Amino acid sequence: MGSGGSQKIFVTVKSYSKRGQLLKRPDFQTLAESRDLDELVTRIKNTKYLEAMSAIVKPYTAEKLEMALRTKLADEQFKIAKVSGNSKILDAFFQRFIISNLKLILKGKILGKTQEEISAYFNMHAEELTKQRDTIVKALVAKDLEEAVSSLGSSPFHEEITKAVELYNETKNIQAFDIYFDKMLYQNVVKALRSENDQDISHIYGMETDFYNVMSIVRGKFWELEDDRIEDLVVGASVNIPNQVMDRMMAAENVKDAIDELSTTRYKDFIPETEDEVEAIAAFEHAFEMAYYKAINGSFSKMFSFATVVGISKLIGYEVRNIGAIAFAVEQKIPVETTMSKLIIREAE
Repeated sequence: MGSGGSQKIFVTVKSYSKRGQLLKRPDFQTLAESRDLDELVTRIKNTKYLEAMSAIVKPYTAEKLEMALRTKLADEQFKIAKVSGNSKILDAFFQRFIISNLKLILKGKILGKTQEEISAYFNMHAEELTKQRDTIVKALVAKDLEEAVSSLGSSPFHEEITKAVELYNETKNIQAFDIYFDKMLYQNVVKALRSENDQDISHIYGMETDFYNVMSIVRGKFWELEDDRIEDLVVGASVNIPNQVMDRMMAAENVKDAIDELSTTRYKDFIPETEDEVEAIAAFEHAFEMAYYKAINGSFSKMFSFATVVGISKLIGYEVRNIGAIAFAVEQKIPVETTMSKLIIREAE
């Protein structure tokens, strides 16, 4: 076993100790019970996110909290990717920061927001870490959507961005950007999964591309898009869903029929009972996320598997997302039970 092997063992052992430091259900409960954002920030300062919170200035908003947490998350995930020897799958997942910033910029341009208004919602920490700041700045300073898109002409994302604009013009639905930007992310993830050549990794993290594919078909049906448009949104072969099932989903009449096609797959238990399409999509989404979260936690039952290193990166991502959701709920005075039911955490500790 060369130095590569011992390095791998080191990072997998480290991912176990990091997992022990994740917040538990009672911790989230305490945060969710905060009366207002001031109290929430004080409570978050009692966790390992103290430093992230110290950077925020009053008056607090859920957005400011979320931005500080995203910076912390970018640092953590970047570190994990670095110590693990630049694994392709971790690099592909890290692109999420850059892709979501580009998406914010283009959506902002469509809504006629100024550069200042758009910049208020993100920072370029991930871009600075990966030396991709210029790409983002060019799009941000462009005077309108058209100029922003052409500034990205040489970026690997250009083709999909053009399609996103087309779909937006067709449907006037701003979610067109969410779909195509997710497609860019998952095209990279599919490539990375193939090159990792690791059974554990593709079985678990392939769920994320399955999820993207299913949701693209379902949303496409919901928006009544043409079949070839839906087909264009799907990335690669799904890992755990046979191609013929995917084909049948695309040929289905509506959302419910499309989801019902999953009854022969490992995802059969997530098929919702409800006839209401909006409810069905939301219920399916939550059930799938919970199962994915469980599968990631399950990877820790195998010592020294690289899946745990990818796993800890993902679990920290869920933790940050949960705190962000709590911040929004506290700001909006959403009942604690509602907030807790939406989080991605273990059913019971």
